Amino acid sequence: MTNTNNIYSLAVAGVQKLIPYKAGKPIEELERELGLTQIIKLASNENPLGPSKKALAAIQSALPKLALYPDGSGFHLKQALAKKYAVDASQITLGNGSNEILELVARAFLTPQFEVIFSQHAFAVYPLVTQAVGAKAVVVPALNYGHDLQAMAQAITPDTRLVFIANPNNPTGTLLAQADLEQFIGALPDTIVCVLDEAYFEFVNQSADINSIDWLKKYPNLIITRTFSKAYGLAGLRVGYSLSSPEIADILNRVRQPFNNNSLALAAAEAALSDDDHLQQTITNNTQGMQQLTNGFKALGLQWIPSAGNFVSVDLEREGLPVYEALLRKGVIVRPVANYALPTFLRISIGTAAENALFLQALGEVLG
Repeated sequence: MTNTNNIYSLAVAGVQKLIPYKAGKPIEELERELGLTQIIKLASNENPLGPSKKALAAIQSALPKLALYPDGSGFHLKQALAKKYAVDASQITLGNGSNEILELVARAFLTPQFEVIFSQHAFAVYPLVTQAVGAKAVVVPALNYGHDLQAMAQAITPDTRLVFIANPNNPTGTLLAQADLEQFIGALPDTIVCVLDEAYFEFVNQSADINSIDWLKKYPNLIITRTFSKAYGLAGLRVGYSLSSPEIADILNRVRQPFNNNSLALAAAEAALSDDDHLQQTITNNTQGMQQLTNGFKALGLQWIPSAGNFVSVDLEREGLPVYEALLRKGVIVRPVANYALPTFLRISIGTAAENALFLQALGEVLG
């Protein structure tokens, strides 16, 4: 009989010690565990309004073709994205969520000889994809819970190949000034690839003033990643994309699986992109919900990290995990973030007004 320990030793070194990403607890799991029937989930930064009616109609129209493989090139979605952002379709790479894009970047550009720089409190997938390929992670201490660009620049060595920046950052919601960010990217050596993760771009109040796509013309080593999982309400279909130079897109497409986006996902994303009304309703709900939650935190005497995303991290000034578990027993799922070196915080996704009110009531009861 084969020794199971020997099986683990067959895996590559980085994978042997890898701790898998832990997603927010699903509603169904809590139902099974506690037998609850009334549950609200504010754990995974999903859109509480759901997908747009246009996206749902597109899914319905695509159903009869499920026996056929999807368009591996994602032609129509790429054309829609190219038109919206005034780029060429050759600059777009489609991913099974923007998470896959992050993995493709790691596979395409990293080996164990290289280093990757990212911030403390940054998205958990950055260290995961780095470790999986055996590269060295260089974690730069945060500044006010966000990226310290000056310290990140000072951390660069001849072995640095990749830099991850989340703007807004998850889970802290911090936002970098555009001028500071461009200065940092512009100063990077051309041997370093910079990934600008803009998964929460649509929620930024001044998003009309964010001009990162214009930077692609000047910085061929820049990759911008975005997603349909958050503002567009399609988390269950997993559609993300990157915008980059055609050369980087060509490299990423060499390691991308040929049918990584299914037919329903492609159709829904294309339709969602054209539904400006639903997007605006989502943004309005988020703005109002953020105010509702922060007002509630203030009434409870709690501090929070000002957030530009569709979530907010609140400081309980005590261990967050017991509070998280107590909230579960009340049918409220939020996100503990001790794994982000924030043990006294919980991250709360913005829900509907009713969901936010239920959470605040439950939190007040738990905190006493």
